[in-house]
Amino acid sequence: MGRFDDEGPAHPVCALCKRPIPPGVPQSLHHLVPKLRGGKGGPVVLLHHICHKEIHASLSESELARSYNTITALRAHPRLARFIEWIARRPPDFSSKVPGARRQRRR
Repeated sequence: MGRFDDEGPAHPVCALCKRPIPPGVPQSLHHLVPKLRGGKGGPVVLLHHICHKEIHASLSESELARSYNTITALRAHPRLARFIEWIARRPPDFSSKVPGARRQRRR
């Protein structure tokens, strides 16, 4: 018996939604502390691209650095929690456009 038996190698798992990321599905690395806020070289997590876009549509770089710099904190954010619940009902290769930012941008 091989290391993975008959299942083959496991797919990586999205840190936000916990769904597998199959080959060919858009994915990206998310810096838990944004690079612009001192996170260059810091910890990163692998996400579905749609999950990554939702994070940045929901939170500013400052909010990410200050209050949402862990996966646990991100998963607890109200908008992201609703998104995670919604995306969990979709197949792992699901992709869609993420609506624009719903947060107020400072000018």
